Amino acid sequence: MSYTVAITGKGGTGKTTIAGLFVTGLVAAGRAPVLAVDADPNSCLDAVLGVNAASTVGSVREEARDGSSSGALKGMARAEWIDLRIAESLVEADGFDLIAMGRPEGPGCYCYANNVLKDVLGRLASNYPYTVIDNEAGLENLSRRIVRSVDLLVLAGDPSRRGLETVKRLYGLAVDMKISYKKLAIIINRLRSDSTPPDLGPLKSEVPADFTVFLPDDAELAELAERGGSMWELSRGNRVAAAVDAFLPEVFS
Repeated sequence: MSYTVAITGKGGTGKTTIAGLFVTGLVAAGRAPVLAVDADPNSCLDAVLGVNAASTVGSVREEARDGSSSGALKGMARAEWIDLRIAESLVEADGFDLIAMGRPEGPGCYCYANNVLKDVLGRLASNYPYTVIDNEAGLENLSRRIVRSVDLLVLAGDPSRRGLETVKRLYGLAVDMKISYKKLAIIINRLRSDSTPPDLGPLKSEVPADFTVFLPDDAELAELAERGGSMWELSRGNRVAAAVDAFLPEVFS
């Protein structure tokens, strides 16, 4: 049985870092293999995890379109060719694999790429005990039903009033879009003091989260991000990594 975690939040809240910490934390806890899904066209989960997604679902879309028009498919059925190219796009690493949606290089919407990613995840996820999805800002990917059901939906925000309001709006969107999830977590990132944000009380009264997690602002993590390092370079004793590691057993017990 595969356990699916979907992480979302507005841009700049550190959701990709949180996704990376989930993956590294699960691997460190012996819960491998993990499937990491970079479903944000503007994201860099591969770099955060120290790998390079040279080929993406978006690029496969472009290749399929160009190959079909030029005859480069050479008689191979389109679906068979796409399956082959997607398999080649899967980045295999120690303890986890990664697949990225990417950004289509040519004009057009993401509908085709989304449909391919939905089909791929439907088949891939069953091979992994844990799947961690880093979504684009907002809930568009989930509203398109890239996955049918999420075991844990994570709403990431910062401790500012605006950040907490964004979390509340994201929850409202999740309800309006009828996004299916079993448990809900709020993760407040970059907390600068030991005291909780003053607006947290009203937020918790309006957003019935199963978990609320606070991640401290951390100089080591900021320095790592500035030089483009991966989460694997972060010691598990780091305050942020330790907070995520302490949270994981609560969710996956």
